[in-house]
Amino acid sequence: NTTNMGVFIDPCTDYGFKRIFGDEKLLVNFLNSLLEGERVITKLEYMNNERVAKQKDERRVIYDLYCKTDTGEHIIVEMQKRSQKHFKDRALYYSACSIVEQGTKGDWNYELTPVYGVFFIDFVLDTDVSDYYCKDVTLVEKYSGKVFSNKLRHIFIELPQFMKSKSECDSFFECWIYNLANMKEMNEMTFKDRDAIFGRLEEIASRANLTKEERAQYEYEWKVYNDYYNCLDHAEEKGMAIGMEKGMEKGMEIGMEKGMEKGMEKGMEKGMEKGREQGREEEKLEIARNLKTMGLPSESISQATGLTLEEIEKL
Repeated sequence: NTTNMGVFIDPCTDYGFKRIFGDEKLLVNFLNSLLEGERVITKLEYMNNERVAKQKDERRVIYDLYCKTDTGEHIIVEMQKRSQKHFKDRALYYSACSIVEQGTKGDWNYELTPVYGVFFIDFVLDTDVSDYYCKDVTLVEKYSGKVFSNKLRHIFIELPQFMKSKSECDSFFECWIYNLANMKEMNEMTFKDRDAIFGRLEEIASRANLTKEERAQYEYEWKVYNDYYNCLDHAEEKGMAIGMEKGMEKGMEIGMEKGMEKGMEKGMEKGMEKGREQGREEEKLEIARNLKTMGLPSESISQATGLTLEEIEKL
């Protein structure tokens, strides 16, 4: 239902994210607000976002955006809409690929260019570490807490964790995050009186400014995303139902031998866990088949479902 889309494109969709941060002025401004007090980026070079596998069985890496600053740092900018089981590992793998790429043949002294990973996520990553919406991860020495190496840095921005109101936004960075986190419900961009960059953000993100072809592409992708997540929610419910059923059966069986109450509890727990996993796996394959039928690229299906390209090609 396209009537529920809102005035602005959804920055958490692949199309919306790349349209906004594919604009160099917007991305440079955002990164400078993120790194305020540390350094100022004056220019970015957008590089090829696909890293072709060097070996036949090696997995390809496709970044959302991959840039190089005017002083040589590599910056990976990613958006992840749905929680992924090993997302921290995925982020590390992406950065590692950028580091490994810097190796050169012949006489090389191993000096590396810093790699930044900036990850926008529309879910809560890890409240055990901190409930602050921005998690800035660097390589530090354990006992002193001092930075050990500045060559690898991960910044996770958890949009659902940002709870500040418009009036509570103190820094320029918080103004950015407020707009990104609330854009889907806004009728106009906030903080335009504070900086003209938010007027540009309004212009780029406005659905009214899309061409007919761009609007059709966005609406198609928006529908695919919503269908996928609806299917995923259904898969979870289906898995729960299967788990309940299996848990009841297992609980009865164990309960007859070791006591009904304890057996039911263990059986329900084990059965629900196994059933949920089985149900989601089956539904994940079904979703991948549907997305493949819709003509979505295998790489996008792989990122959305977690299936490998080989598994998708077999469908």
